[in-house]
Amino acid sequence: MLPSVLVIRPGFGIPAGELAWRYSRSAGPGGQSVNTSDSRVELSFDLARSGSVPEQLRARALSRLDGRLVDGVLTLAASEHRSQLRNREAALARLAGTLREATAPPPRPRKATRPTRGSVERRLAGKKRRSTTKRTRRIGPDD
Repeated sequence: MLPSVLVIRPGFGIPAGELAWRYSRSAGPGGQSVNTSDSRVELSFDLARSGSVPEQLRARALSRLDGRLVDGVLTLAASEHRSQLRNREAALARLAGTLREATAPPPRPRKATRPTRGSVERRLAGKKRRSTTKRTRRIGPDD
């Protein structure tokens, strides 16, 4: 059965009442019931107006998912399974993963370091080998 609260991360969950579902016929395999069952699922979540998303996480998610949102609403479709229930579970898992990624804290900034002496020597040795290879291929008066 589907959960009453979809847990994204500790302290952040989405109640089932804030999720909007739409069903339609799915393309692909399905047997005799393929033309009569609505197994394709569209899951919509209004990220911009949801009361269950903490303000800091909402701002982070809105900026990261900017290209996928339509008026602040995130919509995901699932039609890979024959069963509507399995497609609903797949859509919920995809929504949780998308929001988990979008609300993750930013990575620590990279600390600039100097290249090691060995890496510089390896790079220069490789350039010298490449130069020698190209020089031996040349046919001309300057050889």
